[in-house]
Amino acid sequence: MSRSSDRLPGFAADLVRRKVTVIAATGGDVSALAVKAATATIPIVFNTSSDPVRVGLVTSLNRPNGNLTGVSILTVELVPKRLELLCEVVPNAGLIAFLVNPARPSAESEKRDIQAAARSLGREIIVLNASTEGDFDTAFATLVQRHADALLVGPDNFFNSRRDRLVALAAQHRVPAIYARREFVAAGGLMSYDASLVDAYREVGVYTGKILKGAKPGQLPIQQQAKVEFVINLKTAKALGLTIPIPLLGRADEVIE
Repeated sequence: MSRSSDRLPGFAADLVRRKVTVIAATGGDVSALAVKAATATIPIVFNTSSDPVRVGLVTSLNRPNGNLTGVSILTVELVPKRLELLCEVVPNAGLIAFLVNPARPSAESEKRDIQAAARSLGREIIVLNASTEGDFDTAFATLVQRHADALLVGPDNFFNSRRDRLVALAAQHRVPAIYARREFVAAGGLMSYDASLVDAYREVGVYTGKILKGAKPGQLPIQQQAKVEFVINLKTAKALGLTIPIPLLGRADEVIE
């Protein structure tokens, strides 16, 4: 885990000691699992970009049971789609790098999914692992050494918190990259494709309000956030010497110029 993640159990324990009424764990899998480990009685509303059953947060999507409920953001499921979009922009990319945080609970399933998607597209994937900021230079050095043609940055809160660094490294090495958050594109990244965070956080707020009014978290089904947003930065595309296909521009929810 990153250093900030190492502090999560302490934060969770502090909230339990304070006997709060409900905990909104909006930092993804790691924060939700930390809070779950700290209490089996205080209601918890989480958001996660993984399958909450697979990572052990709840036993069922329809009837979570216990003291947890929340929102599942379809981020992991979108990894193969991001690969398809990247291949449309860089059609000659034979070797594509996939940056993933190995400490992420769903990391192994993400690797399997991206490898399967790459095979179906006739592409090769190299996996680059990074769980600390110091790993970024090593990962990009491997990318350059292997002559990867493009980069797919996996969904992860640690990566989100280091987006400026990742965008700068992609620009420095002139590698076309697609990310899981719009914020990367606003910071100068090439493209992003992901579920709407605004809608997801709104649902977390709605569920928190229901619990404060007496609802039982275990009886509130997991909400699955399906609305997606596709964002392209044309200025970055031009800097990389890329021409975005007109049909792809037409499918974008936002174009940054």
